[in-house]
Amino acid sequence: MSRTVLYACILLLGVFISAVSQVILKKAAIQKHGSFLKEYLNPPVIIAYVMFVATTLLCVLAYRVIPLSMGPILEATSYIYVTIFGVLIFHEHLNKKKILALVLIIGGIAIYALLG
Repeated sequence: MSRTVLYACILLLGVFISAVSQVILKKAAIQKHGSFLKEYLNPPVIIAYVMFVATTLLCVLAYRVIPLSMGPILEATSYIYVTIFGVLIFHEHLNKKKILALVLIIGGIAIYALLG
């Protein structure tokens, strides 16, 4: 495995962790909290923000090797993760516009992978 592929996988891992932390934050936002302070200082929220910091560190590490032009393409996979989590966890519905948007995102990633 080349260094670029390895570091691209590190960036993808960071993007996935970021999507998971977004789900944790959304779950925490749905719950009722006793006070304004408890709304922001509870274990799920703190864990989610620690995950965001870890994601940032993984991103910085990955950009040391992968080309800058590759980063936004790989980070676009977050839309796929968030959509999957939304459907599976929050029972959101996909409409034609959302499906078309996902097809365009996946198509763009595929084109970049084949031509890049």
